[in-house]
Parts: sequence; structure tokens; C-alpha cells
Amino acid sequence: FPFPYTPYLIQERFMAALYSALEAGRVGIFESPTGTGKSLSLICGALSWLRDFEEKKQREEAQLLALEDRGQEGKKEPTSDEPGRPDSEGGAGEPDWVTAFVQKKEERDMVERLKEEQMRRKKRDDRLEKIRQNAQLKYAAKRKRSEEEETKRLLQLSKEVLSEGIGVDVLEQLDHNEEELILAEYESDEEKKVVSGLEEDGDDLEEEHVTKIYYCSRTHSQLSQFVHEVQKSPFGKDTRLVSLGSRQNLCVNEEVRRLGALQLINDRCMEMQKNKHEKKSDEEMEGKKRRVSRTVCPFYSYEQMQFLRDEVLVEVKDIEQLVALGRETKACPYYGSRYAIPAAQLVVLPYQMLLHEPTRRAAGIKLKDQIIIIDEAHNLIDTITCIHSAEVSGSQLCCAHSQLLQYMERYRKRLKAKNLMYIKQILYLLERFVAMLGGNVNQNPSCQAVSQTGTVLKSINDFLFQSQIDNINLFKVQRYCEKSLISRKLFGFVERYGGPATAVKTNKENQKLAGLQNFLLTLQQGSDKEGDPPMEADNDQLRTASPLMQIEGFLSALTNANQDGRVILNRQGTVGQSSLKFLLLNPAVHFAKVVEECRAVIIAGGTMQPVADFREQLLSCAGVDPERVVEFSCGHVIPPENILPIILCSGPSNQQLEFTYQTRDLPQMMDETGRILCNLCNVVPGGVVCFFPSYEYEKQVYAHWEKTGLLTRLATKKKVFQEPKKANQVEQVLVEYAKCIKRCSQAGGQMTGALLLSVVGGKMSEGINFSDDLGRCVIMVGMPYPNIKSPELQEKMTWLDKTMPRPAGQAPSRVLIENLCMKAVNQSIGRAIRHQKDFASILLLDHRYARPAIFNKLPQWIRERTQVKPAFGAAFAELRKVRTCILCTA
Repeated sequence: FPFPYTPYLIQERFMAALYSALEAGRVGIFESPTGTGKSLSLICGALSWLRDFEEKKQREEAQLLALEDRGQEGKKEPTSDEPGRPDSEGGAGEPDWVTAFVQKKEERDMVERLKEEQMRRKKRDDRLEKIRQNAQLKYAAKRKRSEEEETKRLLQLSKEVLSEGIGVDVLEQLDHNEEELILAEYESDEEKKVVSGLEEDGDDLEEEHVTKIYYCSRTHSQLSQFVHEVQKSPFGKDTRLVSLGSRQNLCVNEEVRRLGALQLINDRCMEMQKNKHEKKSDEEMEGKKRRVSRTVCPFYSYEQMQFLRDEVLVEVKDIEQLVALGRETKACPYYGSRYAIPAAQLVVLPYQMLLHEPTRRAAGIKLKDQIIIIDEAHNLIDTITCIHSAEVSGSQLCCAHSQLLQYMERYRKRLKAKNLMYIKQILYLLERFVAMLGGNVNQNPSCQAVSQTGTVLKSINDFLFQSQIDNINLFKVQRYCEKSLISRKLFGFVERYGGPATAVKTNKENQKLAGLQNFLLTLQQGSDKEGDPPMEADNDQLRTASPLMQIEGFLSALTNANQDGRVILNRQGTVGQSSLKFLLLNPAVHFAKVVEECRAVIIAGGTMQPVADFREQLLSCAGVDPERVVEFSCGHVIPPENILPIILCSGPSNQQLEFTYQTRDLPQMMDETGRILCNLCNVVPGGVVCFFPSYEYEKQVYAHWEKTGLLTRLATKKKVFQEPKKANQVEQVLVEYAKCIKRCSQAGGQMTGALLLSVVGGKMSEGINFSDDLGRCVIMVGMPYPNIKSPELQEKMTWLDKTMPRPAGQAPSRVLIENLCMKAVNQSIGRAIRHQKDFASILLLDHRYARPAIFNKLPQWIRERTQVKPAFGAAFAELRKVRTCILCTA
């Protein structure tokens, strides 16, 4: 395998296993701890396979074509080496002659297809090569483009000035703009014809999809990191790679970007495209006035996007470079990158785009016979569940109803019958949803108390029947929302008439106050005083999207099969605070398509243990033959002595360590935890990271230590930091923590570093590296079992017990709880070792970790080196040994 440096033995094994899994078309679960160069192994292993596959395919094609040429010369078919091939000369038996003719025709067609494909491929390669070689050509094209742009802009400006006339009436102008808010005529059945008409100029950009690898990960930063690894690899120069992202990440039209929320950006973009297609007919129909209001996107240009597509394929670029190129070439990176998909060999994209079928379809991703690599897949099951679950609050439902009602009233005379029919259906749905929460849609949701609070779970069918909406075709309503862009129009309407649309509820109770409020609102947009309308108090939410957009997500979730999901009615103090949530129970239904269509699927991660979840909940439920599944797990590159994992069963005062919900709040348990930490901080240099099961428990322990004076004792050796609950403060705490450790190691006083109190499943337990001095010891307090009282978890457990087989007599729900706990533990403790020369100790404080069922769920490379210590003395002695080693090496 080509590699940028000499690979570790485990990397070679990883690549060999990956290669054979791809070759055999398997579904692979690959585990390679962080710090072992997993990304490079994935890149070099997968791209080596792709290169060999392409070469083999070309050889076979060349042979076929050569045979065809020879056949042309000898005027006879040279394929007698095919078994069971009837002789075409012996045409006495008619069936033989017919068969021969059909076979010849098939072969001829195939050869034609191959020739066409080769021509296309050659054309594409020549085009890309030309761009590679000829930088001069590129800049000439760029200059010509910017000149054209300028001329076009000036022309447009003068046209507008002329057509507007100087003293145009401002109000009349507003009305033109308002045309955009009115729904176009909707014809559901002829929809397809219209759409195909719209796409005409996109057809030239369509190409045959070559065999490719789709690589997806969770965050954009992880994807960028991966692209940089590809750039450094031996494949960096000649791989056609395209990075995909959402419009939020890729849009270069400032006016659209400013909308902020993804849903708004999506809708505005779609609308501008629609305008582009309608513009021509509009001009003919209505003269100049209407044209002014129809905004089209200047970046959505066929020629420019073609240029961008080729630029993307010539050289590996990450999202940032792609956006910069889009700005420079005045071309849309979002669509330009999509047009590059067919010819690309490696497509890098976020989870959502690959795992959510509608998004996948919209992006033009075709999975048939392709390779998929899902990285950072330790929480793949949760990800699929989240992508397909949806929640709406009572205040959103009421707000959407009020907005839509006013919209309908204002434009009633202008709306066509079909539109009115669908709007009425949506209004009825909203009314029934609010009634299910125990409220009335015509009253302020914040002032309606809910009589029966609590959480109720229902199957989809029961929910539809009880809310009396089973007679409405949700599929049609969903399609209407999608095609008519109603939520976008509604958002524009609310934006224009500002406060009043959301203040309608308050009007009914106190008109004078509301009127004054609206007046104030128009004066200072974005005020959030208590007296504001319900949505305004939740300013972030209002900005994220108009409520109807959220509700569309919920409606589409209700179209899932009855057995695969549940609707949760969560009734809190008021109707506004209550919510409806759709919970997906069976993520396999959405993953099945992916596995069926692809040639091979690789699920990879740093800590994939326990693997049983993937096998049972995802793969076997998705109908994957167990024979097709392969597992690969490799050790770490660090020497065995660089890691010391200890399971500690009791503390310094012989108090048994068992942090159950019943015992963990006892003062003696909190005291014992404090004593352990004090002892450790005396001997462990640098940074100590201590994980608690929850924010609440961490707060409770911290307060207890403050009261008993233990915190002061800790603070003499280590400065104590707490993980903040707000995501935007995490970075700052980490920077302070790292600075403190560096300062102490240089100063060499009594203070030896810092102690960071973190939370399992919080911001620090995933995606953050505590390498070297930042994490010389990681402590896990107790076992972070999920909250078993959560109605959602209970429903999932019941569902698993009903649908899953019982392996070794253990209830699937029990296994789920243990697996969720151990996944969280493995993620957190894996933060400590990040490269070959790193070293750290790991302390698991709870005797239950030593139980075989739990112990076996630790990652193999940690499990092999773990020591179980019944008493604290022995464990402390081991930790002191590590310290002496550290001091020796220092």
C-alpha cells in the first residue's frame, strides 16, 4: 500500500482487512483507536482498492474491445471460449439462430456502451488535464468573466433606473415585492412535468457515475481534517475528490447567508432558482414591473458552475477552499460541487446527507454499487434516530396557526382553490395537534394551563385516530409543503408584517398593550422584554426558522410505518411549554436502503465497543446476512507500559466504591471520592481529568467538597476547573486549563498542574484531545448509566424486548442499558492517549467494572492491560511507579 511514511504493523493489517472487505463486498465494523493513524489507513487502503478496481475494469474493457475489433476483421464472433455458446453457423435449429442473434446484439450493445463510456472518460480527462497544465488559460477565463459581470451589472442598473422612473410611489413598489409572497398555482398531478421542464439546462452537467467511495463523518471540522490527510497522502495529487456540505456552509450569496437558519437558506435558494426559470415567461407575460421583484441568484450560472466543477476535480480542496473558489469565480459552490459528484472518485460529506434519503436524493447521490465509509460511527444508531426524529412545541403550533390564518385572510382573493384547500388542511392539523396537548389554538398558549400534566406515548396510528386527522393524506400535505414553499412564503409574510403576526394571541386579551408593543417592536427590532409575544421571548428560536418549517419535519415523521416509531405527548405547565415529539424506534429501516444498494459499507471508529449494538439493532434488523459482516479491531501503537488502566474497588478508608442512584449521594461516598482525588493529585504531574455521570452530580459533589474543605486541599496541588454547560464557554476553559498546566510545569512550585471536572457525554468527553500533559490521568467516577426513567428510553427498551432475540438469556433492554453506559465510558477514557509516545493512567472507580459482562465491553487495547485492585493501597503503589518512570524519563 502506498503510504506517506513507513506504516505501523497495525496500519498494514487494517489496510489489508479493509481491502479484502471492499473486494468481497462486505459490511465491515472497523475499530482503530485514535492516535493510530486511522484516517490515513482508511485513505490508503480504500483508494488502493479503487485504483486496482479501475485498472482491472479498464483491462477487461480493452480485452472486449480488442475481441470486437478482431471479430470485425474476420467477420465472425470471436467468443467461442464462452461456455455453452451456440454456434451461429449451424443455423438449422431456429432457436440456436435466434439465441445467437440475441447474444450478438447484446454484445454489440455492450461494446457500443463501452466505446461511449471510454470517449466520455477521455473527454473528461483531457479537459481536466488541460486545466491542470494551463494556468494561463484559467486566469484569462477569470478576467473575461469579471469583465462580463461588470458590463451586465451596469446594464441592469440603467435598465432599473429607466423602468422605475424617478418619483415612483413607494407603496406601489412594496406591492410588487409582495407578489413574491403569494403562492403560485399548485397542481400536484402534473408536478413531474413541470419539474422536468425546470431541470433542462442541468442536463448537460449530468454524467455517468463512476465507481466511487463516499466518506462521511459527523462534523465539518472532522471532514476538513480528513481532506487534509488526503492532500498529504500519496493519492493527494491524482484523486478526484469533492467535498459536499449544506447550503449553510457553502452558500456565497451574502443576501441569502444573512438569513442564518439552514431551513430559511434552503427555501430562499430554491425560490431564487424557481424565479430564474420563471423569469423568461414572466417577462413575456407581464412587462417590466413584475421583473424587478423576482430576485435570481447571480451565482447560479451554468457556465460558471461547469468551470467550478472542473476546478474541484482537478485538485483536492476542502470546504473552505471550495467557498473561496466560488467567491472568486462567481459560481455557486453548493451546486458546482454536486455537479462534480458523478466523475469524482472520493466524495466527502456529513452524516445527514448520506443517511437521510430525501437529502441524499436532492444531492444527486447514487449509492448503487458504490463504497461507503462511515467514520466516527460509535454513535451511528443515535445519529440515525436523531436525524429522523422531530419535535414541535405548543407555542410553535399556535404561532404557525396564527400566521397561516392571517396569511390566508390577507391573500384569500389571490389564492387559487387548490392552495386554499391545502392551507385549510394544514390549519386543521395544527388545531388538532394543539387540542391533543389540551389547548385551544385561538388562545395564547402561554396563558393556557394544562389540566393533565405528564408524558404519554402513542403509536402513530393511535395518535392519528385520536387527533381525528386519519382522514387527511399526510403524504400529499407533505408534498404540498415541499413543492409550494409555503413555509418560505409565510416567513416572508411574517418578516414583512413583523411583530403583529406573532402578537395575535395577545391582541385578544389586551389590544391596547399589544398595539403599543407592535409599535415598539417596529422601532427596535429584536427587543426581548417579558411583555413580548410568546415567540419573541424565545428569540433564538424565532430566528432559526419560522415555526411552520419545524412542523413540516414533524408531519413527514408521521409518515413512517406504524411499528417503527412512537409519538410522545409531553404535557407541561402550559400549552406553550408542552410538546409533541416523534421518536424513531427502529433506525434499521432507514439504514437498510444504504446497505442493500452499496457494494460495501465500512463502519469505522476509534472506539466501536460494544459491537453487539451494531450487529443486532442496525445490521440484522436491516436484513444483512450475518455472513456478510466482518469485524476488525486493532491494538494501539503505544508500548504496553505507557498505559495503566486500573479498576478500583474500594477507597483509602476501605469504603466499597459503588455509585448507584441510591448510594452515590451519601456523604461518605463523596468524601471517599475526594480522598482518592487528593491522593492522586499528590503523585500525578500535569493534568488530571475526572469524569462524573452527570452535570447535577458533579455540582452536588463540588458543593459537598466546598463545604467540607476538601476543595481547598485539592487546590493546593492542582487548580480546579469545571466543565461549563454552555458550549461557547468550553474553548475558554480548555485554554485556561492548558495554560495553567504549562505554567506549573515550567515554574516547578508546589502547584503541579490542574484538575478538570468533566461530565460523561458532555462537551469534553468527545472530540477533544487530552494528549500529553493535558491528561496524565483520567478518572471515571461510577458508571454513567442513562436515566432509566426517561419515557423515551423505556419505550425503546420495551420495543427491543419485543423485537430482538434474547442472546444468552439476557434481556435485550438490559444489554442496551449496559452498552449505552460502556460506549460513553469508552469515549471518555479514550481521550487520554493520542499518539505513539503518549502515556497516561486510567482509573475506573466502581467495583462493578470488574464484572465479566462489563469488563469485556472495554476496548481491547485497554482491556488487555487493565488491573483490578480490590484495595486502594496496591493501586496507589502502581501509580507511584508510573510517576517515578515519568520523572526518570523527564
